[in-house]
This record gives sequence, C-alpha cells and structure tokens, in this order.
Amino acid sequence: MTTWRTISAVIGIALVLIYAGSANYWNKQDGWYQSLNQPSWQPPGFVFGLIWPYNFIVIGIALWVIASKASPALVATSLFLFAISVAFALRWSYLFYEVHDLKGATVSLFTTAILTIPLLVITFSQSIKVGIALIPYQIWIFTAAALNVSYASNN
Repeated sequence: MTTWRTISAVIGIALVLIYAGSANYWNKQDGWYQSLNQPSWQPPGFVFGLIWPYNFIVIGIALWVIASKASPALVATSLFLFAISVAFALRWSYLFYEVHDLKGATVSLFTTAILTIPLLVITFSQSIKVGIALIPYQIWIFTAAALNVSYASNN
C-alpha cells in the first residue's frame, strides 16, 4: 500500500476509534434514559452491546478497503463524509444525554444516517462483501433515528 493509502487508512481507523471511544461520553447512568417512555418495538438492551462492536469493526474494515482500493477522490470523500457523520453522531449523544434535546438529537441522528449512505455506496463499489457487511450499520442508524422520533413524540 502506498504512503497516502496507508495514511488514509490510519485516518479512517482513527475516526472509528474516536467514534467508538466518544460515543458514550455523555451517557450518564442517572436514570433519565430509563425514565423515558420507550416504544414497544425498542430492541432489548443487550442488542446495543452486540451491534455496536460489530458496527465499529465493519466500519473500520470498510474504510481500510476504501483506502486500499479506491481513487484518491473517493478516499477523500469517504473520510470527509464519515468524519462529518461522526461529528453528528457525537452531537446526537451530547444533545440526547447531556441536554435532553430529543428533537435536536433526532435531527442529528437522521443527518448521521443520511451521511452514511454515500459511504455504503462507495464501500459496495470497492467490495460487495464488505458493503453487505456494512448494511447492518445503516439499518441500525436509521432504527436509532426512528427510536429518537418516538422518544421525542412520547416524552
């Protein structure tokens, strides 16, 4: 792998680590979340513990594959869109857990979901197998955004 590809792959992995390491920064166990009126279709808590490690690993693999195979323009586009989506995901965490702004959190999470669509498309263009493996992340983010709509309307 050439130097710029290696640097791009390292940047991608660093973004995943920032995302994974910061995702629960504002998540305080103060009982607020448990006090929310939750929709009946909300997944059980253990699902969150299973899906997020999977998502972070597959996102890292996707960014590595893109850095290894794609054109410089697609690599840069992928990293830029992913970085913006991470910023909105972390904004969601802040708005949801720290500020308790459920409507703002919903907008942030839908923005994250929309920004990850091009990443999914680019991943598929480089590896169908990795693209398929990335689909659960896309589904999970849209599911989380839909859950936020429920939280915002029920609380």
